Amino acid sequence: MGDEPTAREAALLEIWQCRLAGLCGEMGETLSRAAYSPNIKEREDFSCAVFDRRGELVAQAEHIPVHLGSMHASVRAAIEAVAARGGLGPGDQVLANDPFDGGTHLNDVTFVSAAYDGDGRHLGYVANRAHHADVGGAQPGSLTLDAVDATAEGLRIPPLVAVRGGEWNADIRTLIVANTRTPSERAGDLDAQRGANEVGVRRLRDLAGRHGVDALLGAMVAVNDYGERRMRAALTFGAGSVDGDTGSDRPRSAAFRDFLEDAEGREVAISVDVRITGGTLIADFTGTEPARAGCPATVEPVTRACLEYAVRAMTDPTIPRNGGASRCLRLVAPRGSVVSALPPVPVGAGNVETSQRVVDVLLGALASLFPSLACGASQGTMNNLLVGSRTGAPFVYYETVGGGQGGRPGMHGQSGIHTHMTNTANTPVEALEAEFPLRVRSYALRRGSGGDGRWRGGDGIVREIEALADCTVSVIASRRTSRPWGFDGGEPGAAGEDWLLPAGDESRAQRLPGMCTVRLAAGDVLRMLTPGGGGWGRD
Repeated sequence: MGDEPTAREAALLEIWQCRLAGLCGEMGETLSRAAYSPNIKEREDFSCAVFDRRGELVAQAEHIPVHLGSMHASVRAAIEAVAARGGLGPGDQVLANDPFDGGTHLNDVTFVSAAYDGDGRHLGYVANRAHHADVGGAQPGSLTLDAVDATAEGLRIPPLVAVRGGEWNADIRTLIVANTRTPSERAGDLDAQRGANEVGVRRLRDLAGRHGVDALLGAMVAVNDYGERRMRAALTFGAGSVDGDTGSDRPRSAAFRDFLEDAEGREVAISVDVRITGGTLIADFTGTEPARAGCPATVEPVTRACLEYAVRAMTDPTIPRNGGASRCLRLVAPRGSVVSALPPVPVGAGNVETSQRVVDVLLGALASLFPSLACGASQGTMNNLLVGSRTGAPFVYYETVGGGQGGRPGMHGQSGIHTHMTNTANTPVEALEAEFPLRVRSYALRRGSGGDGRWRGGDGIVREIEALADCTVSVIASRRTSRPWGFDGGEPGAAGEDWLLPAGDESRAQRLPGMCTVRLAAGDVLRMLTPGGGGWGRD
């Protein structure tokens, strides 16, 4: 296919993109239906994708941005790890969660499989990543606020061949499930991930059998090259701009700075300079603060995922989400900073919280380059809630709670949804109460928490959970002192709040910091009020 595809070639490109994305969606359905934990089967905290023979992303399902934009790093780490041992054969699967070798944080376990046709020709790779509610560590849920290093956050697994020829390496599986508070849940979720990859491999083989290996491999190349052309055009000419701006009079560089709160409530600066030149966008985070104790930090692949998400959100949503489009993006992330942490820095909280602030910073800068698509800041946090047993039968409950979306041109922000780097569902109240000794006392919109403006920010959520047994609770959230900013005169959204009500008594309510671990006795209530989104424009 040439640089200017004919109508037939364009149609074939779209068909192949849909086929490959559909394959990823089927992997996700398999994983969701086979999983044991509510976090995976109900919240769908997982992602699936297909990669070419070099490990470049070809297609993905509509899953989790922080997973998908970083998963290529795990795939390439897996390829490199097994290269000296002859590579991955049919039925083999690599398992890994090491955040310093392609991963995100220890809870996110990735499976990578190579696909072959019946004659042994290599077709590419499929991979899935899922958040396991507990992988050991000092606190239930494995996101440990007082961790001095990554060891305190749980079991760190470099890329290992955990499935050989379709059969588990029983020793590796036993080791993983022994290092968690909920072994039966982990075993079931690991089996579900393995099964999802098997489905993906079969579907790639089916496509090769139906259309020919050369056609499949050629389509992967063409789809990625098309993604690159579309992204370069969007960066050069402003394609997809809703006001028809050709980009000729827009500034070609911009900077923005925002702050993340650490465990002590202190501000941590994240800065970015964005410039566009020759169809390439460069995001330079020089000036961002170094990682330090008590400060949420993340690894470079997560920051890369934020960059890919933000640019796609601010250019053209019809651009294919693949590695071809990613060729046009360059990241400069100073090593050792909170956006490119090095071992042994703990990075569990950074994956979920630093990523959200990185997106805020990027969108703030990109607003100057793509003003017709600018928006107020969304809630800027995932409002992580982790609850684990102190006595009795062991359990670990993990949830991220939605909030307000920023207002944008022509539309108010949506209320009570997950925004930006998370794209999960919620745990239905019925499932939560059936699985855990917890009771949901309130679950409603936080009326009036969105920022005022011509287009208002969306409202956050009020959620109250009563402990029915003694338990340990960790809250990991930001935007508790700073507020999600408005754009072009719009007002900021309300900051989040967290409260402990001993025995459910309103008169004894205690304000909690946004990052804390506390003990609850049976009858105590945790109340979480999530931030609203920033408004857009003067009212």
